[in-house]
Amino acid sequence: MNAQHKLLWVFGGIVALLALASLVGWVLQQRKGRTEVVANLNARVRAWWGMVAVLAVCFWLGPVANLVVFAFISFFALREFITLTPTRPGDHLPLVVAFYVLIPVQYWLIGDHWYGLFAIFIPVYAFLALPALAVLGGDTSDFLERTTKIQWGVMIAIYCISHAPALLILELRGYEGQGPLLLLYLMLVVQISDVMQYVFGKLFGKRKLAPTVSPSKTVEGLVGGGLAAVAIGTALWWITPFTPLQSALMSTLIVVCGVFGGLALSAVKRSLGAKDWGHMIEGHGGMMDRMDSVTFAAPIFFHITRYFFSG
Repeated sequence: MNAQHKLLWVFGGIVALLALASLVGWVLQQRKGRTEVVANLNARVRAWWGMVAVLAVCFWLGPVANLVVFAFISFFALREFITLTPTRPGDHLPLVVAFYVLIPVQYWLIGDHWYGLFAIFIPVYAFLALPALAVLGGDTSDFLERTTKIQWGVMIAIYCISHAPALLILELRGYEGQGPLLLLYLMLVVQISDVMQYVFGKLFGKRKLAPTVSPSKTVEGLVGGGLAAVAIGTALWWITPFTPLQSALMSTLIVVCGVFGGLALSAVKRSLGAKDWGHMIEGHGGMMDRMDSVTFAAPIFFHITRYFFSG
């Protein structure tokens, strides 16, 4: 089975699951009325239809479309991060560079398959350039705190997220030209983990996982949702370069990294006094709320896959 047929099978399964979720949401609304939980569930499902449609179009159009979409995802995620982070006039130059130089250059490096520079461009060159540019503003008030927030936002919203579409450039033994399947695998395991943790948490959740950081997360949701995501990730081994056992280990890695990414960014937004990063996606919050698990999972998954499976 070639890569295109595998993509069709996977997207067919996703559409079937979304259709089932829509039916369940409709039945719950008819039986229980428009309660907050049911309304939130249906809003999430509607948003998922839109996100899956965008993802499907990107895979159909090719790698460039994926890079463009993820570049916009980084743009909106960084905008949400900066919006919640107080800035001063002295920060304007590094922010302009972050939005209009770092994002396009980072994604151009991926499109050019320039791995050596893509891997260090932001954590080395941008990391040093941003405070240097901020110095030109002449504002020393809370300089370290302001600079650190911008650097952190750039690392999370641009560098970490960009590792997801970077899977398209990996050359793996016996897996040439199937990068889109690896990207789809990562996104499916991450997002299914989030969805299943939400479902298991609502159905069985009793013990809070980190009540002051993320009040909605429960131990039962984490265990049930995580195991469900690992099971699905293992079952999808046939679209990856992994064996079933390797797929189980990699999906476990993705789930664990996703949980820590979600918790870390929840701690950041709580420290900034916000419940959600934004309101861009109905039922999900902002772009960063939808991508928080990806931020930790994508770079770890990318580099481990490259180190152990590249030719």
